[in-house]
This record gives sequence, structure tokens and C-alpha cells, in this order.
Amino acid sequence: MLASVAQLATWLIIGGVGFVVAYLLLLTVAAWFAPRRTAPRATAPTHRFLFLIPAHNEERLLPSLLENLRRIDYPSELYAVHVVADNCSDRTAELARQGGAIAHERFNIELIGKGYALEWLLQRIWESNEPHDAIVILDADTIVSPNFLTVMDARLAQGERVIQAYYAVRDPEQSWSAGLRAVALMAVHYLRPQARMVLGGSVGLKGNGMVFAADIVRNYRWPASLTEDIEYHMALIMGGERVTLAPDALVWAEMPGTLRAAQSQNARWEQGRLEMVRRYVPRLLAAAAKRRSFLLFDAAVEQLIPPLSVVAISSVGTFIAMIILQNLPGVIAAAALIAGQGAYILAGLVLARAPRKVYQALLYAPAFIAWKIWLYVRVLINRQQKGWVRTARNSS
Repeated sequence: MLASVAQLATWLIIGGVGFVVAYLLLLTVAAWFAPRRTAPRATAPTHRFLFLIPAHNEERLLPSLLENLRRIDYPSELYAVHVVADNCSDRTAELARQGGAIAHERFNIELIGKGYALEWLLQRIWESNEPHDAIVILDADTIVSPNFLTVMDARLAQGERVIQAYYAVRDPEQSWSAGLRAVALMAVHYLRPQARMVLGGSVGLKGNGMVFAADIVRNYRWPASLTEDIEYHMALIMGGERVTLAPDALVWAEMPGTLRAAQSQNARWEQGRLEMVRRYVPRLLAAAAKRRSFLLFDAAVEQLIPPLSVVAISSVGTFIAMIILQNLPGVIAAAALIAGQGAYILAGLVLARAPRKVYQALLYAPAFIAWKIWLYVRVLINRQQKGWVRTARNSS
């Protein structure tokens, strides 16, 4: 009797994990058919862009971004850079001005966070009537590819209204931790969005390297939640908008070099994602059924898909359980789930053209998965983190 209950429970887990893996494999296949280059414009660029950079004590990394933006391949008269130094106690505002940006200093100890800072800055820009066709939001620890605005100009000319750049890890070979973060982002920020471009979904917003037609940010107020990018995406797709991907416009962000340094950032992401599941998934599923919309259904499924570490540990656990229970079909099914996840990850690395050292970082995947599971449990137990907590990065 006990063995039968154990087998039933294990098969139920296999069924749930099987749905997730099957969906990821569908996206994996679709991603191979997505274009990897943006068709160039036949005419000179015309769109005027405003870069918005929210910064909290970013004196170390902000100067390299501003230098990078001065060197991009786009007419200098067609873009400007605005930095909001939000509750800073360092030289962020001073260095922003030295780097050629327009600096805005904000001090508010009650409304704290990136979302509040962006909304405050947008209001100042609208009040100034500075002409612009599109808004670009970048994190201060970022650099962009030289063709970034050229690609975005071409996509806006094609009628796209909300565009997400490919958001990748800067210097993924610096450590095995950064390498594994790069692996994750190649799957989530490249493979899955590319698939959605083929299937007609919305690629989502990743919080960095986002481009919005000017009327979008006027019509949709920027939220102030822990994962304001996800919440903004929910509002957009419920309002009939779609986010597209520019896979050949890149933003590289510096990531923490150790798991300890990445802890607060990952906890914030997972905490916010759980909140988005609670608030939006029922609404998305109801709207998807009413409108018969794959886009809305896919957006709901994307929020429901657990972190791959949870899927991986569940698959390994069921594989071991089926061996103990001497259930050969169960062993084969669990092994197939593990193989499917491996194919998904390797496809992401190939499509995103990962360097060799990133492949080598996969050797540390078991330690990373264990850490991620521990972190996920902590998030489930304690969901109180609020506001803007700056992530510790290398040498900072």
C-alpha cells in the first residue's frame, strides 16, 4: 500500500514536471526558426531617443556606461541621456554630469525604489517638453552594443512599439557563478523570447534594455513593485500591446561574482515573481479563454513555470525514487525529463553563441541548484523585502 502511494505521488510529480519540460521543448524548437538580425532601414535614422538611467550609489559603474553611450553608432543629436540619482550618498550625480548626462537628484525616504525613481523622472521630462520619439531604460551597471539605437530605430520604423534588447551577462567568464547566470539568461532572455517571436507571443520585459514608443509610457504608468518590469508587461499585454525582441541589440550587465553577493538580487526576483503569479495568472488565464489568445495564455504559463533548479531537482528526485521503487517505466520517464532539460539548456547556449568557458561552468550546476533551492525556500518563508536594495557586485 505504501509503495503504491509513493508511486502515485511520484507519477504526479512526473506529470507536472513533464508539462513544464514539454513546453520548454516547444519553445526550444520554435527558437531555431526565429530571425537573428533586424532588417536595416533603407533611409537614415529619424527617431529621437531618451536614455533613462535610474541609479542608486552607482559612482563606480555609471561612468563606463556613459562613456559607452557616447560611442554608440547613432547621430548624437538624436539621443540624450538622463540619470536619476535616487537617494544617493555618493558622487553619482556629479559623475553623471561629468559624463555628459543630464543629472536629476531625487531624495525621498518614503517612496523608495527604481519604479518610483523612473516615474518621477518621466514626469520631469514631460514637464520640460523635451522632444523624443522613444524612451530607453537602462541599468547603471550596463553597457550596450554599438548598433543598439540603429536596431531600435529600424524596429520602431517597422511599427514595433515596445522592444526588449537581448540582456546578457557582462564578462561571464569571470567566475563559475557568473557563467551559470549567463547560462540561465541565454535560456530565459534569448531562447524563450526568440521562440515567442515565432509563435506570436510577447517576449516580456527584463528590466534592462527596454525601449518604449513615447506614447506607451504616457498611457501606462510605471509601477513600483519589486519586479516592476513584469508588472508593466502584464499591464501592456492586458491592454493589447505586445513586446518584441531585438536579438541583435545587446545590453550587458555586470553580475555578482559570487552566490553570496547574488543572494539579495535573486531573492528579490523570486519574491516579486511569486507576487505576480498570485495577482496576474488568474486574470491572464480568464482573459486568454475569453479572447482565445495564445499571447495571454503563454504569458500566464511563463509566470507559472518554476525556476529550472526546482524542475531539475524534481526530475532527479523522481528518477531516484523510481529506481528505489523498481519502476522501469518511471525511471525512463524521469530520465527523459532530465534529458529534455539538458537539450533546452544546450540549445540556449548554441543559439546565443556562448563562449567555451560558459559551457565549463555547467560542471558547477549541482552546487548552483542546491543554492537556488535553499534560496527559494527562504523566499517562500519570508516575503517581506521591499524597496530598492542595491546588489553588491565585483569590487563594490
